[in-house]
Amino acid sequence: MNEQWLGLITGIGFGVLLQQGRVLRFEKQVGAMLLKDMTILKFMLSAILVGMFGIHLLAHLGMIRLSPKATIVGAVVAGGLLFGAGWAIMGYCPGTSVGALAEGRWHAIWAIAGMLAGAALYAEAYPYLATGFLKWADLGKITLPGVLGVNPWAVIPVLGVAFILIFVFFEKKGL
Repeated sequence: MNEQWLGLITGIGFGVLLQQGRVLRFEKQVGAMLLKDMTILKFMLSAILVGMFGIHLLAHLGMIRLSPKATIVGAVVAGGLLFGAGWAIMGYCPGTSVGALAEGRWHAIWAIAGMLAGAALYAEAYPYLATGFLKWADLGKITLPGVLGVNPWAVIPVLGVAFILIFVFFEKKGL
């Protein structure tokens, strides 16, 4: 199976999980931004935990080779601000906007149009940005286990327990 088909199947599967988790709902998005509904945070933490375990297992079995990208503070801050502003304005992040459109929420088309326009503008501006703030504070290819100087399998269970404690806390608070 080629990568495009695998990507399509994985994307559809992820979209189904987004829909079943009800994170495509506008009220869930707003609730997350107002810190009144932690459904989206719980969904993201679950995805991080499953992904972290799965990717490191595949690497451990020799099925993939990890190649993290460099951590560049300027690019991360700029990207985070743009992502957050788009999410706050539209009430959707890129993944949930596509999922919302698939559910028939036609207003999500504006979020998708903004995402595509932003990507096009970034592609055009990249040659100018690449020599400026996109190089600011390049920390190299760092990972949490690398910074701590430990094996990833020492970090994964600790984060797993921390995430579960966060879930329990949110559930007790009704979030």
